[in-house]
Amino acid sequence: MARLLLVDDEPNVLNALRRVLQRAFHGEDLQIEICDDPLKALTRVESGVFDLVVSDYRMPTMDGVTFLKHVRRLQPDAVRLILSASTDFDALMTAVNEAEIFRYLIKPWSDEALVDTLREGLLRHQQVREDRRLADEQRLQQGELSAEEIERRRIEAEEPGITRVKWGPDGSVLLDDL
Repeated sequence: MARLLLVDDEPNVLNALRRVLQRAFHGEDLQIEICDDPLKALTRVESGVFDLVVSDYRMPTMDGVTFLKHVRRLQPDAVRLILSASTDFDALMTAVNEAEIFRYLIKPWSDEALVDTLREGLLRHQQVREDRRLADEQRLQQGELSAEEIERRRIEAEEPGITRVKWGPDGSVLLDDL
């Protein structure tokens, strides 16, 4: 199942996007989550894997480029897109260069162009994962990677952060204070 995260500080925009996508992807295996706060969205990204993340550019607590840079660090395979009413060329270049966005979508969007772009993004995500799998197979055959490392990477891709464990001096697992 493909997972999509939409982040925008305007609930009406989020609901409109979700309606368009639910209609377009009806009957397909796509889970759509929405979040109106980039800080809360980062918590979701830390705890669950997303194939595609679409973020508004201008939000009060964190701009979309900063948010997507964090997403890139947490989930490098997630395809990232910016949605914005701004046509500022410098902002676009920053987004492309720093957050490595896949596409820059303009508000107001064309439903058809939005859906086509997200389909392309989902295909891109599948291709990146397949390329990584084939490269890992090659490295395994050449002795550059162990089967354990390939499995660790697979698990980490499915559950980000699961392989980053803090160990105590006595070998115990240390849990973060809540």
